[in-house]
Amino acid sequence: MQEITIHWFRRDLRLLDNTSLFHALKNNKNILPIFIFDTFILDELSSKKDTRVSFIYETLKNIKEELQTKFQSDIAVFYGKPMEIFQQLVKKHKITAVYTNEDYEPYGKKRDQEISDFLISKNISFHLFKDHVIFKKGEILKPDGKIYKVYTPYMRKWKEKMYQTDIKELNLEIVSSNFIQNVSFPFPSLESIGFEISNQKVLSFQMSKTLLNSYAEKRDFPAIEGTSFISPHLRFGTVSIRKLVNYAKETKDPKQIYLNELIWREFFMQIFDACPETEKEPFKKPYNNILWRNNEEEFKKWCDGKTGYPLVDAGMRELNETGYMHNRVRMVVGSFLCKHLLIDWTWGERYFAEKLLDFELSSNVGNWQWVAGCGADAAPYFRVFNPETQLTKFDKDLKYVKKWIPEFGTNKYPKPIVEHKFARERVLKAYKDALGK
Repeated sequence: MQEITIHWFRRDLRLLDNTSLFHALKNNKNILPIFIFDTFILDELSSKKDTRVSFIYETLKNIKEELQTKFQSDIAVFYGKPMEIFQQLVKKHKITAVYTNEDYEPYGKKRDQEISDFLISKNISFHLFKDHVIFKKGEILKPDGKIYKVYTPYMRKWKEKMYQTDIKELNLEIVSSNFIQNVSFPFPSLESIGFEISNQKVLSFQMSKTLLNSYAEKRDFPAIEGTSFISPHLRFGTVSIRKLVNYAKETKDPKQIYLNELIWREFFMQIFDACPETEKEPFKKPYNNILWRNNEEEFKKWCDGKTGYPLVDAGMRELNETGYMHNRVRMVVGSFLCKHLLIDWTWGERYFAEKLLDFELSSNVGNWQWVAGCGADAAPYFRVFNPETQLTKFDKDLKYVKKWIPEFGTNKYPKPIVEHKFARERVLKAYKDALGK
């Protein structure tokens, strides 16, 4: 039985510039790549046509083909509970080490600790690497050693450290000869893991100097293709954060708006890593006292894009049909749910978690708490987006609205679910009462 080293793919679905894979190949021979369709995660999904599962599945097929054609190797794909899979692998193979990239979410950290304890008990080393962030928890801290709770000083410290750091993209070619050779593993069908091909698609991302240089100017207009569509690829690791940051540094935009968006992602990650309870509770504890209306009929109208507010409805219909929603529109629909309808932000967070192709727990929680006013460096409680004003500013020709609401302008389109001025006064009173103002 030959000795092997395992590289465990998770949310790093690429061969190029993959930190764990690079170091596994650099320091060992007979590297066996594996992926586990984790039943703990899959069983939580409501749709058997989940586009994210389809995307992972197709990406793994591409990785398998690349390993076979370029490196005379293969990937072993499993379905089940990770601990049980590793127990089987240890019985079947002589494993010397397992390499993988770090996960910063509560389930991932708990899973990795259990797997680490098991492997070490079998005299197998377990190696974790930083890969899907530039700076993780503990690397960007205030002078007193505590985490930043406000974005702007965090962003400045992040950039200061970035420019002092050599952010290298790792070259697979120099170590690729150490993949396990001349093996072949069966590839499960999507149906065998309980899923079907989705009708939705993860779009190819756009990354060009032209897009980055015009990003600040165009990014707020949902009818314009002024964004990169890269967020699902960043979420599942089909592109590396190092590649994006190195690209974004070169933009001619003096405010570096695109880079700032990448930094927001890491800001929310370090908040969530330090405060995992914010998955269910506000970062700002007094906001626990808000008396939400939580009207289920109004929530359904919001979900279905039938509130009578065109920008809100277009955004929700785009989400339901494609799994995408423009970032400006996300802020408007989120604010509308929490502040116009006085519905708990956790309801919206769960719905987005089900629908968004780029769903990432820390960013989803962070952004929902931002619009609700209860998160770290959130919008102030009295900031209530006016969806009519937002429509006039960012879709004045109604191109986005008419694309997603074919009945707009006819008597089939519903009247507004609530009047803006009334809703604003109602939410301000509810927040003031909760906060004792």
